[in-house]
Amino acid sequence: MRDPDRKGKVERGVAHAQRTPLKGLRFESLEEAQAYLDRWEEKCADTRIHGTTKRQVAEMFKEEQPFLKPLPLEPFRYYSHGVRTVHLDGCVEVQSAYYSAPPGCIGRRVAVQWDDARVRLLELNTGALLREHARAVPGRRRMAEADRPARTPESTLRVLARADAAGQKIGALCRLIHQTEGEASMRRVIGIVQLAKRYGAPAADRACGIALDAGAPTYRFVRRYLERESTPPLTLKQVDPLIRELSHYRDLINAITAKETTV
Repeated sequence: MRDPDRKGKVERGVAHAQRTPLKGLRFESLEEAQAYLDRWEEKCADTRIHGTTKRQVAEMFKEEQPFLKPLPLEPFRYYSHGVRTVHLDGCVEVQSAYYSAPPGCIGRRVAVQWDDARVRLLELNTGALLREHARAVPGRRRMAEADRPARTPESTLRVLARADAAGQKIGALCRLIHQTEGEASMRRVIGIVQLAKRYGAPAADRACGIALDAGAPTYRFVRRYLERESTPPLTLKQVDPLIRELSHYRDLINAITAKETTV
């Protein structure tokens, strides 16, 4: 604000409107409330004498109106805020969608702002704008052409080497995914390497081989296959702590039958 000593006077108008024309009133719509406020402003607010200047509000506004600038065409943006780490694929995640950061940002933390239309990446310390993207639907990504690497990053090569070391089929599947989708595939490649840790390299290598043979070289296929293989088959219990042995019921029926026969 140009005159910080007047900030209280400016904000005082909000409390005045809340306590004076709106106190105790309810409206069915914003249009109805706006029409009521317009009538109140014309008949009451504009005609009153200002307590500090001792002048009519409407007359003062006529003097100031020629100096007012037009409102911007775009409404003021209300952003949600967060901090993200740039992944190996050069992107950050915002509500299950992915947005590219400039080259050289892998592993760095950046500030993120987003609303329903845009996502902005900013320097964490200075607030300088790094990238601005249109919102993407969950699961999709936005990548600026300038952010596409000219060659395979060293971090990606290290992950692919880990996949090769985990198993022949694991490495072949990961390299096929990376060759098909580029750096955008690194989250899935790392996911397959993590599956090898979780379920064991032999099981993961066998699952990757099946995925290649079946023509479904995807992280989802491998994960679901390993989950199904690791789930023990369901078995029916014939004996439960709440149910007695069947022989007990047999002996009880035989005893009752014998008693009725002797009677």
